[in-house]
Amino acid sequence: MITCAPNVLTAEELGAIRSELHDASFVDGASTAGWSAREVKKNLQVDINTESQARLRGIVRDAFLRNAMLQASVLPSAMTQVLFNRYDVGMQYGRHVDAPVMGGLGNAVRSDVAITVFLSDPKSYTGGDLVVDTNGVEYGFKLDAGSAIAYPANSLHHVTPVTQGARYAAIIWVQSQVREAAKRELLWDLDNAKRQIFGREGKSPTFDAISKSHANLLRMWADV
Repeated sequence: MITCAPNVLTAEELGAIRSELHDASFVDGASTAGWSAREVKKNLQVDINTESQARLRGIVRDAFLRNAMLQASVLPSAMTQVLFNRYDVGMQYGRHVDAPVMGGLGNAVRSDVAITVFLSDPKSYTGGDLVVDTNGVEYGFKLDAGSAIAYPANSLHHVTPVTQGARYAAIIWVQSQVREAAKRELLWDLDNAKRQIFGREGKSPTFDAISKSHANLLRMWADV
């Protein structure tokens, strides 16, 4: 399941992040990639060991946690630190699948879902599309600044070469309460259905039945 969430960051948050990243120190992004992905990862990544980056990570983390669409579709139980990256002209990230477990002893996170928060106006750069392979069909995404996409981290995906401008983004990996993407999609559909029924009928017998099924499936499948 792929979820695109608009306006995850406010205009003020987006402005603060852009201002800080303009003067931030960037390093070779390949330094955090696995041995095979390192061969195809050509981007820059912010050095996270600074006070300003801790503040920026907090802004993106809080925005993710307050976004109802992302919370309902991802059902997070743990998450990695936020990473900020930049693609200049000629940079790209070839086809790869994300590492299944990130972090170390005591802070390991199973990467069920990858989230990209777009930070650049899509008109300010050419190329740089995030392309996700879903059952052999590739879908390209280039969202408005402040919007986010969540997609299964076990899918092959890549970022196309930037040919003009610069592409900035924030990246998060999330461990879900529900490990299987197909089950998360069923829960997402039921959650949307019960909200629509409530909006149309209020707390009707149909709403109660859908709510019961949604809650009991989550209870059955949740890994907490």
